[in-house]
Amino acid sequence: MDPSIICLIIIGVMILLYVTEWIPIAVTAMGTCAALAIFGIVPCAQAFAGFGQDIVWLVAGMVIIGLALFETGVADLLGEKVGGMFKESERSFLMAVMGLAIVLSAFFNNSAVSATCLSVAGATAAASNGKITKKNTYMAVGFATVAGGGITLIGTTPNLIAQSTLEAAGAGSLAFFDFVWPGLPKALLLMVYFFFIAYPLQKKVFNFPEVEEDTVASTQATAAPRDKKKMVLCVLILLGSILGIVFGVWSSGVCAMVGALLCIVTGCISQKRVFQKLDWTTLVILGCSYGFTAALKASGAGELITNSLINLLGDRLSFFTLCAALAVLGTILGNVMSHTAAAAMLCPIALNLALSLGYNPKGVVLASVAAISCTYITPVSTPPITMTLAAGYRFRDYVKIGAPINILSIILLILTFPLFLAP
Repeated sequence: MDPSIICLIIIGVMILLYVTEWIPIAVTAMGTCAALAIFGIVPCAQAFAGFGQDIVWLVAGMVIIGLALFETGVADLLGEKVGGMFKESERSFLMAVMGLAIVLSAFFNNSAVSATCLSVAGATAAASNGKITKKNTYMAVGFATVAGGGITLIGTTPNLIAQSTLEAAGAGSLAFFDFVWPGLPKALLLMVYFFFIAYPLQKKVFNFPEVEEDTVASTQATAAPRDKKKMVLCVLILLGSILGIVFGVWSSGVCAMVGALLCIVTGCISQKRVFQKLDWTTLVILGCSYGFTAALKASGAGELITNSLINLLGDRLSFFTLCAALAVLGTILGNVMSHTAAAAMLCPIALNLALSLGYNPKGVVLASVAAISCTYITPVSTPPITMTLAAGYRFRDYVKIGAPINILSIILLILTFPLFLAP
């Protein structure tokens, strides 16, 4: 059988398993790479070569530093300060905690950020005598975490998959802050939307009683005593790692891993906690994405998919029309399936389309994954939003509050393409 057909069958099974999640997506990714090697599509060393790439170690290092910030109490302290300053006005508190979530999620694991900010919201609501409620704050926090993750290269897994896809194909790489231009306007729009539109709308839509029990907020009670020296040291390590990455002192992966090792050596976080809390699924998906891209190229399957799409869409498709079409597809996929899986599916297709049409692959792939961070209509696509179900929301609540901002965000993203995407 033609290698391209075998490759497409394997990728098709992968997509089915990504969508259904019958087995964990990390297992699906590893199994796909193994199948590609078993059937001779690519050598085993090439199928799993992604685990030696700099981007994987950048993610691992920054996640460990982020975990150390939560472990030492830096993140919780920041959240408490924000909650204490704005607890008298629910709308003001909402803006403050959303801002905190956006900033933190741009640099740290989204799930950890969401858990921390929801804890702040839950604890503040419990102490506010009804002035602040979980049902009027939780959904906004989840949305803000997703939007904030789209601001930097390391903020969310789809951005990292975009980077790995480009590097695997030798099509260049994305800088740390390349995602600021599509990401920051979306995050600011989200805050404006909640301040002027969603906040009053929530009071009408969320007609269910306030949920009293809050398992997220209760985790604060088990927090360990804070060591101020370790807190300061952890912040300095974070700043040093970011500056090292931005100014190119070493490769991004080396800067991040040096910071991570310093966190462990200085006792900001233990090795045991690192192995317990590290987001292994993200690392596995990221490493395996190299194998997918290599297989699509080596077998000719990528060219086959690309030619089929070009025949469908037309070979005179403009750069911005292509980006807009992929952005719409990205937000559709991102609402119905895991953001990680959506990016793993979409990035290789976007890359091949760009190369075949002679467009800048970095711009096309960037546009595709930027849209995945514009997904607010369902609670099932990403953990930060799923966590907000603790406030008692129904599925239709996400549609009523999330659909308008989802549509507005995609329109804003497409309108700003000419400002930061080069054909």
